[in-house]
Amino acid sequence: MMTSDYGLETKFCRLGDEIAVTDGCRIEGYASLFGMADQGGDVVQTGAYRASLARLKAEGRAVKMLWQHDPAQPIGVWDEIAEDGRGLRVKGRILTEVEKGREAAALVAAGAIDGLSIGYRTVTAERNAKGQRLLREVELWEVSLVTFPMLPEARVGAKGDAPGATDPRELAALFEDARRMLAGRALRPSRRNP
Repeated sequence: MMTSDYGLETKFCRLGDEIAVTDGCRIEGYASLFGMADQGGDVVQTGAYRASLARLKAEGRAVKMLWQHDPAQPIGVWDEIAEDGRGLRVKGRILTEVEKGREAAALVAAGAIDGLSIGYRTVTAERNAKGQRLLREVELWEVSLVTFPMLPEARVGAKGDAPGATDPRELAALFEDARRMLAGRALRPSRRNP
C-alpha cells in the first residue's frame, strides 16, 4: 500500500489471465482480487467496493482511468466497473487521441506495462491474527495502469488480435502501426476484426 500526494491509498494488481487488450486500446480484466494478500499485507474483502460503486452511480460520477496514479494524466475511460465473486472487474478504453494514451497502449501491447492499481480511501478495515489489514469497505477513486504491481498472482493474458506468425503482411502492418503510434502519428484504420 502506498499513499499518494492527494491522500489516496493505492493497491496494485498485475493484469491477469482474465485481462484482454484488443484493438490496441480496449482493456478488460480484474483491477483487484478478493481474499488475496498483496505484498503490503492487505486483503480486500468481498463487497468492499459495493457502497462506493453505488454512490458513484447515484451521483452520476465515474472511476477515473489514470496513468501511474497521476491525476493530471487521465489516459482513458472505464466503461464498466463491477464486483463479482472474484474481484473488481473493469472494462474500458485507452484513448489513443491523447499522447500518454498512445504511449500506454503501445507499452501494454508490447508487454512493458502489465499492471493495474486502484486508488482509494479506506472506509472500514480491521487486522486479522496474522497482522494483515482486511479492507471491508473502500471508497474507489481511480484505477491506473502501472509499472509495478503488488499482487503478483495474476499474469498477463491475451494482448488482442495479433496476427499469426504465418501472415507476414499482417505482421508488417502491425509493426507499422506500432511505429506510427510511437512517432505520435494517427494510426491507419485497422483491417482486422475486433
